[in-house]
Amino acid sequence: MTEKETPASSNDDETTQTQAHTTTDVTTDTPDATADSQEAAPATEALEWHAPVMVRIDEHTTIPHLLKERVQRSATRPLILRKIGIGDTWRSITAREFYDEVHAVAAGLIARGLQPGDRVAIMSRTRYEWTLLDFACWAAGLVPVPIYETSSIDQVAHVLVDADATLIITETVSMAEIVRAAAHRENRENTHVLSLDSEAIDTLIADGATVPRDRVLARSDALTKDDIATIVYTSGTTGTPKGTVLSHENFTNLCLNAHAWMPEIAAYKNSRLLLFLPLAHVFARFLQVFQISGNGVLGHAPNIKNLLPDLASFRPSYLLVVPRVLEKIYNSADTKARGPKRKIFRWAAKVAIAYSQALDTQEGPSASLKAQHALADKLVYQQIIRLVGGNADYIVSGGAPLATWLAHFYRGVGIPVLEGYGLTETVGPVSVNTPRLSKIGTVGPALPPMSFKISDEGEILLKGPSVFQRYHNNPEATAACFTDDGWFRTGDLGSLDRDGYVSITGRAKEIIVTAGGKNVAPAALENPMRSHPLISQVLVVGDQRPFVAALITLDAEMLPDWLAAHSLPPMSVAEAATNVEVLASLDKAVASANEHVSRAESIRKIKVLTTDFTEANGLLTPSLKVKRAEATRRFAPVIDEIYGGPVHN
Repeated sequence: MTEKETPASSNDDETTQTQAHTTTDVTTDTPDATADSQEAAPATEALEWHAPVMVRIDEHTTIPHLLKERVQRSATRPLILRKIGIGDTWRSITAREFYDEVHAVAAGLIARGLQPGDRVAIMSRTRYEWTLLDFACWAAGLVPVPIYETSSIDQVAHVLVDADATLIITETVSMAEIVRAAAHRENRENTHVLSLDSEAIDTLIADGATVPRDRVLARSDALTKDDIATIVYTSGTTGTPKGTVLSHENFTNLCLNAHAWMPEIAAYKNSRLLLFLPLAHVFARFLQVFQISGNGVLGHAPNIKNLLPDLASFRPSYLLVVPRVLEKIYNSADTKARGPKRKIFRWAAKVAIAYSQALDTQEGPSASLKAQHALADKLVYQQIIRLVGGNADYIVSGGAPLATWLAHFYRGVGIPVLEGYGLTETVGPVSVNTPRLSKIGTVGPALPPMSFKISDEGEILLKGPSVFQRYHNNPEATAACFTDDGWFRTGDLGSLDRDGYVSITGRAKEIIVTAGGKNVAPAALENPMRSHPLISQVLVVGDQRPFVAALITLDAEMLPDWLAAHSLPPMSVAEAATNVEVLASLDKAVASANEHVSRAESIRKIKVLTTDFTEANGLLTPSLKVKRAEATRRFAPVIDEIYGGPVHN
């Protein structure tokens, strides 16, 4: 079904470049905790970059086919480890056992009268049953549609109506009630709801007991790579969520080429991935299929509160995280250290960053730096490695940019961060740093066989087999996001260097234009500031205003430790928002962020809010992105106060 291919010609980085021209771009990242400036090498921009084809797929290379191939390779080896109870015991499920259970559940779905192409919605935390239901739907020729477990009635109603889902499987009874309320409101009386807490899996298996397995196999075999695999709804940062139609080829082509491109991650039998990010998010969903189509094992962690003990007992070989997790690990270690231990931690952090930076030089780390690094490893680094299970070779990070100094810190500690870039419309990653090809400060080279292009306006354009088919029921939006010659408009601004590495500078729709006509990319200011231990969220404002300002929310979880570390008494978030010492520390974070931009783009004023941005109050998406338009609208009086009144047109 698949054929590995060697490109006809390639350079040392196994990629092909066209139409190169040069500009210089130097950036720095400086954390409060390390105070050392970071220098990035000058970048040479390229107009286009085409990654080679590593693996070609045929018409029948579908997701069920990938599972079947895994069973053929290693039927009796563990495929999934399932947590038992609240302890640290994991039960091994072999590839054959999982395959058989998938087909048993698929038979139940068929018994319920679901026809090929019908939609089945899944609303749950990240747990074993989600993966089981995903693969069961695919085996039965159905289209699973994820719904975030935190979704409101309005959000659920939108997905039910737009996707036309007739069966919804929820995790809890309370989620089931939300679904029923949404269905009732939309007069969808044909909607059927099952709950995992009410034995949904056992019910489906019982329903399918009389369905011959040949019927399931016939459904699986009838699928082609062009059939719809799932409809995933965008986060809705800029409006109503759109249903992104993704095919089996979108998943399988990317998975198989990614395995060939970076076999160190999931292609070897000792690979271990513990998923704790929402499987409703396409990045986690892709890695679920990626891991199962490899040779390692997969685990699920539904409760973030138990994450550290789960990591310790599961011992993942790589982690999937968003940058906020890495920021919190660092900030927690820093603020919890007291007295001499804090000095040791900060010294070790500086050593880690310096050591990582030295790895990128021809000389490499000096003998003195190597000695300091060895000592810091014994005193500090091993403790951090144990925090993430003690077995992690790599951390895969996406969803938002990671501060350069933090990337150096983790590489210096001994767990390189493989930062990548992707969108819902591309099944997740289209570029990623690999163990062999990596430049800190970038999101890596293109994943084969993707093509990148930078438009005249600086927008990143994409072509390749992982680019989505269309937006469901929205031909206007589909047409608007493709150029006349078929390139997908990502909406992201960025550049390509002469080696094909991608850098992201911001979102085109988020560009602020000041009253003086200066274009400001908020991400260039917001991302460095979010690594400060006190800061939860940052919203840079200034559209049609005389200068740039920022709204800041405080991290209530980190605040007590920070106050204690600075010999300050306990106080509420509201009290901290006006505290002189807190404001002074935030001013330092602002000054550090301002070093990345020109004076005209720099933040001149800040306002500390007493309310954080959360999913619950509608200011964060489930993927933890700020709903900029909504936040700007809701805090309009605060913004007007900063500038002494509203905008006068």
